[in-house]
Amino acid sequence: MILSISYTSAVCAVFLLVSVSSFHTSAIATVNNQSQLIAQQSKTQPHPVFKSILPKLKQKTQIRILLPKFIPESDGENPIYAIIEAATQKKYEILLGFSPDCTGGTACRLGVVYAEAVTRKTPRLTGKTVSLAKGITGYFVDSTCGANCSDATLTWRQQGVQYVVGLKAGDRTSLVKMANSAIN
Repeated sequence: MILSISYTSAVCAVFLLVSVSSFHTSAIATVNNQSQLIAQQSKTQPHPVFKSILPKLKQKTQIRILLPKFIPESDGENPIYAIIEAATQKKYEILLGFSPDCTGGTACRLGVVYAEAVTRKTPRLTGKTVSLAKGITGYFVDSTCGANCSDATLTWRQQGVQYVVGLKAGDRTSLVKMANSAIN
């Protein structure tokens, strides 16, 4: 009987060790799977408004293309259109508008997304400094309004390229969110 209890205890101990070992492996697998899922989510596509123009941008420009995943006022009530105004090897300019044939007129204009390679002739950045994702410093310039309102802009530099997001009469909070969605 005593031998039977010792044998049962030994079997239970082995079972417990195997269970703990399997739990550890499961926990590692779960952590690794979560890390992979987070990495996949952080490499999400830009906002769907850019889908139709992205192939042309990739074909025309050699600089890194950063397009925001967040665009204010793109909740589906009013369609937003991305219109390439310029695309060369060293820059691209995209107009965001409320109609597919918007040319930047005040009624149809939402804002801009712009990028250009930094050269010695590129002016120094000015504006109110703001902290952006990945430790990047951005520069906010508020809009001015008279008969019409200009774009408020947020500019930053990353890997030799100057990026700008702008919104007609935009606010700093929306521009920071828009810029961070392009950076991440």
